[in-house]
Amino acid sequence: MDDFSQITWGPDLEENCRQLVRMAVREDLGSEGDITTLAIVSADACGETLVVSRADGVLAGLPVVPIVFEELGNSLSWQPLLQDGALVTKGSVVGRISGPVRTILAAERIILNFLGKLSGIATVTRQYVNEVRHTRAKIYDTRKTTPGWRLLEKYAVRCGGGRNHRLGLNAAVLIKDNHLAWLTEACRGDRVLAVKRAVSLAREFCSRLAKPVMVEIEVDDLQQLEAVLPERPDIVLLDNMSPAMLREAVALRNSVAPEVELEASGGIDLSNVRMVAETGIERISVGALTHKAVWLDLGLDWHSG
Repeated sequence: MDDFSQITWGPDLEENCRQLVRMAVREDLGSEGDITTLAIVSADACGETLVVSRADGVLAGLPVVPIVFEELGNSLSWQPLLQDGALVTKGSVVGRISGPVRTILAAERIILNFLGKLSGIATVTRQYVNEVRHTRAKIYDTRKTTPGWRLLEKYAVRCGGGRNHRLGLNAAVLIKDNHLAWLTEACRGDRVLAVKRAVSLAREFCSRLAKPVMVEIEVDDLQQLEAVLPERPDIVLLDNMSPAMLREAVALRNSVAPEVELEASGGIDLSNVRMVAETGIERISVGALTHKAVWLDLGLDWHSG
């Protein structure tokens, strides 16, 4: 296997999005609707608005817009002028919305919330990707996602040029520090034996599954790495290692098991990701792509003529 499953827009993602949109509509409109707009806008009023970017960034989430319209009665027309993954600058027109003014105003904040959140993730992902573009390293997300939003947030990472790590605990084996802490105790305190045993147990278990899955293990020092490489896991995650240690890890991997990929994680941000990538590792996982992304500022402007 070359990689984890990668999110694309399709039926599963659309259904997940529709559930989130329904919750958003319920929490914003309740049973009474937009009482401000109902009070001041006539039922027959129609208009056109533009979705406009207020800042530079990368778009993600445009297929959400027609889903919002469907949940609000399907009376609005949507004309996207750009596509997901597109670069925008301040003032870029993303798309046009036309139809009943009451429905436009009811949809406004729901649309902008989805687009702003997802475009923020795509934007910060693109920043990381650009920092490592000259190397072999790829930027991966993590499971540090908003509950219920994982598929959409991982889709946004893809729009920014990043890669998806495992979608959930059921998608791949990733033996982490707490697994190893428990197993080390079972191995009478022998950390080296624990990492070797962990991969062996994982391979044995996975051989009984209906489809192949990746096996990855986390290590936090070179001694553990040296012990686990002969077991040939698909990936070894190098946790919180300095660039100097990462270079040593790459050299060790190259001499013992060159087919095993190395992933760096922990303490990585835009200030040091380039340095990490230049050590020669293949993968860099960054939780901040989803849990620290700043929303992209987008707005709705009335259009006349």
